[in-house]
Amino acid sequence: MGMNKNTIFGWASLIMFLIGTALVLLGVLKYRDYAIGFSVVGIGFFAMSWIFNALKGRI
Repeated sequence: MGMNKNTIFGWASLIMFLIGTALVLLGVLKYRDYAIGFSVVGIGFFAMSWIFNALKGRI
């Protein structure tokens, strides 16, 4: 079973969503002093995940 580009975009968006979630949770739960920075980077990962998901089937 080969991976086509839609499968790769799907896996990439899932992985980036999980990393974004982990960053936001780290900022909120563990590193409260740096919560704003962690949250901004996590939201950036969410945005990139959304873009990758939107690109599925178009490229």
